[in-house]
Amino acid sequence: MKIGITGASGFIGSEVFRSAVRNGHGVVPFSRRPSAEARQFSTEASPDVSGLEAVVNLAGESIMGLWTRDKKRRIHDSRVLGTRRLVEAMAVAKDGPRVLINASAIGFYGDTGDREVDESTPSGEGFLAEIARAWELEAMRAEEYGIRVVCVRIGFVLGRGGALRLVAPVFRMGLGGRLGNGRQWMSGVHLDDVAGIILWALEDGNVRGPVNAVMPEPFRNAEFTRELGRAVHRPAILPAPAFALRLGLGELSHLMLDSMRVRPRAAADGGYVFQFATLPAALQDVLA
Repeated sequence: MKIGITGASGFIGSEVFRSAVRNGHGVVPFSRRPSAEARQFSTEASPDVSGLEAVVNLAGESIMGLWTRDKKRRIHDSRVLGTRRLVEAMAVAKDGPRVLINASAIGFYGDTGDREVDESTPSGEGFLAEIARAWELEAMRAEEYGIRVVCVRIGFVLGRGGALRLVAPVFRMGLGGRLGNGRQWMSGVHLDDVAGIILWALEDGNVRGPVNAVMPEPFRNAEFTRELGRAVHRPAILPAPAFALRLGLGELSHLMLDSMRVRPRAAADGGYVFQFATLPAALQDVLA
């Protein structure tokens, strides 16, 4: 299959690129800076999707950093407007792709507290939920043109990069600990399984709609910090108070303090087999 990948040079996109090539697919990267190897992708113009059978859309401004008004606008536009341009291009391309695998996030559900949620659960409240809802709405419009659409709601990704790249050194110095009271639920996923779920959704024509990319068992923040400390052979006993996180990070603190207890029902029911089904296994692989 000939696949276009937006965000192909990013943390997740580069692994999807490598996995697609290993699976025998031809891959065309898209970039804000087009080159001989990459086609252009932006929020201003429809991209060239001719000759492609599928597109994996992973482009989007990083959510890390203080959520100023300008930062929020970039987070929104890079996802919503970028996806809109992509769907417009797919709709009119005579020899264009008939499958769209579009990134989303478990932030779609908002703060779930102790309540378990899956793909059948309606969206929640808050900035991240609003962004994910608008992002998916743009992607799902491709169904009007006979295109199969899958929205992959990605959890906290464990890999040699991303957020763990920033967190692990703190724990290696023995300065890590729970965030707030540590009781908030986290739904993580190994980077290899994010790529695996995307490739599974791409290759299995029966997969449609939302798919949670999270490992089968969510875990509390206190468990995460304990297991991370164990993986780097250091104690994890220095908590970060919730009020300090809110004071220092503003709205970004929701990423650390909101509870997200998410199950991957669609992947489990569809027969996807996780490479790293538990937190200890994922951390051991990433930090070994």
